[in-house]
Parts: sequence; structure tokens; C-alpha cells
Amino acid sequence: MFGRRAPLPVFPPGALLVGGAARDWLRGVPAKDFDWAVPDPAGAAQGLARVSGGAAFLLDAERGYWRVSAPGGVQHDLVPLPIDVTADLLRRDFTVNALGVWADGRVLDPAGGRADLRSRRLRMVSRENLRADPLRAWRAARFEGTLGFRLEAGTEAAVREVAVDLGAGRLSMPAWERVRDELHALLGSPDAARGVARLEELGLLALTVPELREGRGVAQGGFHHLDVFGHILEALHQLLARRPDAPLTLRWAALLHDVGKARTRAVDPVTGRVSFHGHERVGAELSAEILTRLKLLGDDVRRVSALVGAHMLPLPATEREARRFVHRRRELLPDLLSLMLADREAARGPSSSEASRRAYARGFERVLAALEEQPSAPPPLLGGQEIMALLAIPPGPRVGMAARALAEAAALGEVTTPDGARAFVRAWADGNSTS
Repeated sequence: MFGRRAPLPVFPPGALLVGGAARDWLRGVPAKDFDWAVPDPAGAAQGLARVSGGAAFLLDAERGYWRVSAPGGVQHDLVPLPIDVTADLLRRDFTVNALGVWADGRVLDPAGGRADLRSRRLRMVSRENLRADPLRAWRAARFEGTLGFRLEAGTEAAVREVAVDLGAGRLSMPAWERVRDELHALLGSPDAARGVARLEELGLLALTVPELREGRGVAQGGFHHLDVFGHILEALHQLLARRPDAPLTLRWAALLHDVGKARTRAVDPVTGRVSFHGHERVGAELSAEILTRLKLLGDDVRRVSALVGAHMLPLPATEREARRFVHRRRELLPDLLSLMLADREAARGPSSSEASRRAYARGFERVLAALEEQPSAPPPLLGGQEIMALLAIPPGPRVGMAARALAEAAALGEVTTPDGARAFVRAWADGNSTS
């Protein structure tokens, strides 16, 4: 109907395939997440686990929900088959998800979802369904981006109404974890920048990452031809054009890299020149606050914050500076370079020139060459105990300072042997006396 259909999966006894997997089968798109309504969830889960070589486990004992995790990232969720299947489908969010497929290929379509699939139209089953779970407003924006559909006018109006009522407190905000998961699905799409712009158009960005909206209408000049908000979206677009496999943390860093600009904007009273001094530091702090609010893992929050805080570093002009750059930022590479390039490519204002772009490219080449030459940090030439004995000092911050100075010297090729390391540490101690 909409493309060459993939073969139907192996159905558990008496099962109905519902939701996204049914939708994707009709679209000819292979699925990895399957939702089943079955007479016996426990038995069906055990059977699927045996057939697939996966593992079955109980999700919700009270409601009888089961899950099977199968090889290849395939997941099956199984729930009891409702007495009234049609009524159950009509409680879903959008018509293209209110579909069911039986093992013989018969399709249940009580809301006209197949016609909407053909028209690539995203239409709510009902306004009441949308308001019953306001997270469905974010899901609408996500489906537009990931499925390539367009919201039907009445559904778009209802989504905007949900956003207004959430902002006014007439509806309750979904849990941040659920909002985060929708954002991650949206950011994971190739057209993530357009998805974020759509959140803004629908009134949902103000409820999610309002800090980004502070950049709307904030002109920059110089290397920039877009306001801060437009530049942020363009940087995300440029990143994904070059690194479609970019990890989620890097996508977040591109989205948030200039989030601190609106709060640091200053205008020179004499020249009228606009500046954003320290915006990377403020942006790093804001990024940590935003992502903590969205319940991201601590390691991810710290990485995004570090990338945002480092994105304005000057690129090295010499090979020695390139080795130092790699040594000091190794844990952020190569993602930091990808972020810096996306930022640069999104900026094409009056100060941008072919000569400046070539100079920037040469800096990148130096860093990449240094990273290729030394893909990992060299092993330490002296341990902490040796440094303490050499300098006759107890454990403390001074030992760490000496070790870090030695590690950088080794990374730069200035020290290559234990004897050279001992001489370096003595000289360092003489030049950094605490007396």
C-alpha cells in the first residue's frame, strides 16, 4: 500500500500487533519495537523468548505486562488482549497508531489511519485523547520529525492549546523523564534541527528548554548572519550533515553551545560593537542546569557541559600547540572538533572570509594530525610515590600539580625517559617553590 511490506513477524498465539509496529509494517519499514495484545502475556513472552533467543521478564504484575528483550536490540512488549479491541485502539494518540494487524494480515483501522498514512498526515484520534496525556503534544512534534508527516490543522491547533494550558497550569506537566525521552527521540532524527524549531512553533520549547528561546532576536553581527536562536539550530543542522552518527551528548552540545549568549550580551558604548564575553562559561553552567532538570545521567550532563565550555578555544597555530591542545582536551575529542566545525560552518556573517575559513581548516588539520600521532596519552614516566620521594614532600595537591606538568611535557615530547622526567620534576619544583 505504501511501500513493499516486510514479512510479518512471528505472532504469538491469538496476538494482535498494535501501535507503531503495525504502522511501520503498513509503511514497509522494519520495526525493532513490537507491541502485542495477547490472550496470555506470560505464556506468549516465554514463547517469544525461546524462539528469539531473548529473555522474558515481568514488567507489571498487577496489569500482567511482560517484555522480551531479544538479540539485535529487538524488544517485544506484551499486554492482555482487551475485550473490546476497537475501543482500545480508539484510546490511542494518533490515527496512524490506532492500527492493529492480525496474524493473517487483516488490519483493524477504526480511526482512518491508513488514509492518513497514505497522505503522510498526522491526525489525533480525538482532542480528549491528546489532553488525557499531554506528553502526546511532544510526541506530535517528534513524529513529524521522525516519520516525515505533517500535523493536520485541527491536530496542530489542539497541540498548541495543550501547550498553552500546560503553561497556564490548567494541565499537569508530564514527568521530566518522559519529556526527556521524547526529546531524545527527536534529537536522534536526521532532521533534529527542524524538530526543535517545530517545538518552538507549537509552543512546547518554552515548556522544555526556555533558555534557548532567550536567543530569539538577539543579533550578533561579525561572523554571524543569524540571530542566536537561528544560529543554534543551524549549528545542529551542520553537525548532523557532517556527522549523522553523532552521539546524543554531541547533539545536545550543538543545541546548547550558545545558550549563554543572551545573558552575556554587551554593547560597547563607543563603538557599538556587540560582544558575548564568557558566554561559553555561562553556557556550560546553564547546560548542566537544563540537562539535570531533564534527568539526564550525570556523566552525560558533565560531558555536554564540558563541550559547551570548550567550544570557543582557539585552534593551535603550531604543531607544538596542537599537541598541547590534544593533551588538555583529549577526553573531549573528536567531538569537540565536530562541535567547533559545526559552529563555524553555521556562521557566515560579514567578517567571514575564505581566508579565515582556510586558517580555521589548517588549525583543524594540526589537531587531527597530533591526535593521530598520539591517539592515547603516553604512560606516566614517574608515579606519585616516586615524585614524593624525589621532592621529599608528603601526599597533597603539589604532587598532583607536578604529575600533571610532567604528563604535559611528555605529551609534547619534551621528556621521554625516566631520567629526563626526574630532572624535569626537580626543575619544576625549583620554579614553583612554595616558600
